[in-house]
Amino acid sequence: MCGIALIISGVRIDLSSLLLDTTIYSSLSEETANFLCSVDDIKVSLRRRGPDSLGSKSIFLHTDEEKTLQSSEEKDEPITQSLLINNSLSNNNSLGKALFIGATLQLRGQSPITQPLMDKSGNILVYNGEVFGGIELSSDSNDTEVLMNSLSECCNCLSHEHEGTCGNNKYSVPQLLSKIKGPWALIYWQEKSKTIWFGRDALGRRSLLVHWPSVKDSRFLLSSVSPPSAAIDELNFWEELPCGVYSMSMSASKMDENLVGEVKRHNWTEFLLEELINWNRTFVEPKPEDLTKLISSQRGNLHEEVLAALKESVRRRTIFSRIHLGKSPVAVLFSGGLDSMILAALLDQCLDPKFEIDLLNVSFDGESAPDRMSARAGVKELRKIAPLRRWNLVQIDAELSKLTSETKHVLSLINPSNTYMDLNIGIALWLAAGGDGYVSEEITETNNSKCQLAKYKSDSRILLVGSGADEQCAGYGRYRTKFRETSWGGLNEEMKLDMQRIWKRNLGRDDRCIADNGKEARFPFLDEDVIRILLDIPLWEITDLRQPSGVGDKKILREVARMLHLNEGAILPKRAIQFGSRIAQQSNRKNYGSNRAANQASAGSAFIHPI
Repeated sequence: MCGIALIISGVRIDLSSLLLDTTIYSSLSEETANFLCSVDDIKVSLRRRGPDSLGSKSIFLHTDEEKTLQSSEEKDEPITQSLLINNSLSNNNSLGKALFIGATLQLRGQSPITQPLMDKSGNILVYNGEVFGGIELSSDSNDTEVLMNSLSECCNCLSHEHEGTCGNNKYSVPQLLSKIKGPWALIYWQEKSKTIWFGRDALGRRSLLVHWPSVKDSRFLLSSVSPPSAAIDELNFWEELPCGVYSMSMSASKMDENLVGEVKRHNWTEFLLEELINWNRTFVEPKPEDLTKLISSQRGNLHEEVLAALKESVRRRTIFSRIHLGKSPVAVLFSGGLDSMILAALLDQCLDPKFEIDLLNVSFDGESAPDRMSARAGVKELRKIAPLRRWNLVQIDAELSKLTSETKHVLSLINPSNTYMDLNIGIALWLAAGGDGYVSEEITETNNSKCQLAKYKSDSRILLVGSGADEQCAGYGRYRTKFRETSWGGLNEEMKLDMQRIWKRNLGRDDRCIADNGKEARFPFLDEDVIRILLDIPLWEITDLRQPSGVGDKKILREVARMLHLNEGAILPKRAIQFGSRIAQQSNRKNYGSNRAANQASAGSAFIHPI
């Protein structure tokens, strides 16, 4: 997990090709410029995501005697706020300036790196993500360095993304990025074409926020996270960047000698990605015989395929470096429910037995919270199927009324999300990812043994999260209502809608809250191959909402759990983290006086009042 940012000043931004507001702003002088967050604020927020190193590189954009656009790296001048908002820069007829910032959480490779990376040609990369396939990568390689080398070989083409190759058998940048399997967000300066490339993966598993220049702040900004200084009541300052690959080609205007950046969005070039984005399932409406036949060997094979794909997905996501290897390198966000039990059991199969596994569980109602009770039962079942593994159930207890400063901090992390539901989920995820709680330890006194709680802080840098399981396998309660009203076709459309907007409603927010603890969230259920396999299976094999809760919902995952010998975990009903941890209950009482009043006010979707 890393934190990345880009700050551009002195550039007129042309957004016409994106069909956005084409009003173009540029920073003219230090006196007239407006800005809501400083460079230092952004650096502090990014450093929490990437605690191992923090670096920056800045380039001036200027013209030579023939009025041709050139760039030069800033060498000796300190990075100051005035340089970033002042258009009348005296460095070689400077028209504008771009500052790249990268904070690194080192997980792969044999030696530390500091971002941004800059090659001998002047190309610059800041990268936040993982390469799990699509680009050749050895087990001891650093994926950021490999990606930088691959990008350096890309052609300068901006208009041939549909072709197999550009000139000289080279890929374009969109073609290369379309090949990556795994979560990513990046910012890349292509020196030869004077183009900034930026974007995030097709599913949006890594956060990247954008601020288009405006009267509020005349700079163009990209950042993994919003700094606290960008006030929560400044509506619409940050946006979740829609998934995709974008380019901003720089040119010097011949009319007024100003710098202009033309922004374009590029198409994905891999057919697999287009399939995943469209999320079209071939078999939706079952025939009567499909619903009455007994489980056949073919159906058993489907469960085996899903299990194999999930295991491979978890295996890919247990890749880590030995630079920062603790006793428990990979943890699980653990409610004891179906999804987290499957992930924990598969992690046991993929991780060297010498390592411990931390199961991170948060509760706002002590031992009485539903998620705490299911987590305690779940870890007992895991110890039965893997008795040689040390399982650490990390119990993280909290009271919302005592989290005043923490709540303000999480408000900045969820931004631009701004409902009480977002805040409740964000706080629960943030506390769980911190891993600061208690574990139960057995002590022996005069031939008697008993358990006591001991203080414990997880040192895991990788956190497996079950996001995507409910959207793909119909786990939410509202799916049952949709099925009753509109049958199979309506259910499929509702699931499709949720998968197409998961980047905006869930993943960016969750990434920001988890990464703030110096942890990397990995989502095995959102692996490209897992999604593809689930889409190839008829909907009635995925879920059967004619059956009771805990039986028909997420039917195929319940079968997978049984194949893993998780017989108790296979029958647990779905509970969202805000309800299972009972933070929603405390939030309702705090903000509305009671759960009843909160329900009447639709508290979950209500906008947050500024603190």
